[in-house]
Amino acid sequence: MRLSQYFLPVLKEKPAEAQVTSHALMLRAGMIRQQASGIYTWLPLGLKVLQNIQDIVRENMNKAGCIELLMPCIQPAELWHESGRYDAYGKEMLRITDRHDSQLLFGPTNEEVITDMFRNNIKSYRDLPKNFYQMQWKFRDEIRPRFGVMRGREFLMKDAYSFDIDQASSVASYYKMYEAYIKTFKALGLCVIPVRAETGAIGGSLSHEFHVIADTGESAIYYDERFEILADDLAGDMDLMRSLYTAADEMHDEVNCPIDKHQLRTSRGIEVGHIFNFGTKYSVAMGALVTSAKGELVPVEMGSYGIGISRLAAAIIESSHDEKGIIWPEAMAPFKVSILNLATDNVECNAIAEEIYQILCSEKIDALYDDSDARAGQKFATHDLIGSPWQIIIGPKKAAQNLVELKHRATGETEDLSPEIAAKKLIL
Repeated sequence: MRLSQYFLPVLKEKPAEAQVTSHALMLRAGMIRQQASGIYTWLPLGLKVLQNIQDIVRENMNKAGCIELLMPCIQPAELWHESGRYDAYGKEMLRITDRHDSQLLFGPTNEEVITDMFRNNIKSYRDLPKNFYQMQWKFRDEIRPRFGVMRGREFLMKDAYSFDIDQASSVASYYKMYEAYIKTFKALGLCVIPVRAETGAIGGSLSHEFHVIADTGESAIYYDERFEILADDLAGDMDLMRSLYTAADEMHDEVNCPIDKHQLRTSRGIEVGHIFNFGTKYSVAMGALVTSAKGELVPVEMGSYGIGISRLAAAIIESSHDEKGIIWPEAMAPFKVSILNLATDNVECNAIAEEIYQILCSEKIDALYDDSDARAGQKFATHDLIGSPWQIIIGPKKAAQNLVELKHRATGETEDLSPEIAAKKLIL
């Protein structure tokens, strides 16, 4: 993409309303703009990040055997009356009445809708297990939206729902998703700590939150020091990982903690995923029954599994930035490389920049070609801010020698290369 044809409204100064780094950098980098309290427009750069996250999440959910579908944002209230959650959910639910006086709501989650879909279409144990997922915008009317998309009212979420014939199978499905989440976050360039957590309004007795370690995290989390090594190693022992002590703040008991205090680590965390096993809470209430191998009608065992897609964008920035701006992991970056033409009035610079851009485009490498007439310092500031993992810098002196500078954003390391070699390093 040529910058002259793109929309990238960067800001030089930190916006006054931004309380945390991710909010400030997302505004400054032209990723988002606020429309109302806790509600944002995702601009082109931010949308590319969301799409990259979705692609990685989708790939890992599919590998885990999940089936993608799409449920409605607007749900009939009668389903929530059936489950018993309509009055219990609280003011976070946005309730709506249509022209026919029918009660509707903007879904904060989808347990009721997926249970209704299941009970109308699956009747036998032979069709189990199943795990359905979607990526969809949700709305929860937070009393105090804050920290940008970290605690917004409208947010993009991946939610999945498992269905099994018995409790043992359901717990096995739960831990299959636990492992899939570790792999998903690793593919996103993140090391997460899954901690035992309360189930809240979702229900059930088995639950884990997945946290990214960050100083600005809203939650205190506690975990065995050995987990840091295991969590960073996908070949690690998942059974051992699950057996180690971890706890969210509300689940931690300092007095009765089962491990030595010297092994216990305490950090701040940003919750980016939450999984639940809630048994037959919804299937009993809503009559989601299947015929067992013995010919008996039994309520199906269920679980749900969420990943905050839009929140992840902010969490990654909180854990990966410097004083100049965002440092994207390559898998997440809106552009893999920024091409900085520092002298658009120079024939050699223009020719080299165009050559590299065309090579990268032909190889389907996401490149942002800065063909603007902005000063060199302004270009450096902009591209450090938006965080492309690589920069190809083209100036008159080196262009005269048929050289460009290849810079790695995270380390700041640079090397002078021919245009062809620089492009090749990004293609490999």
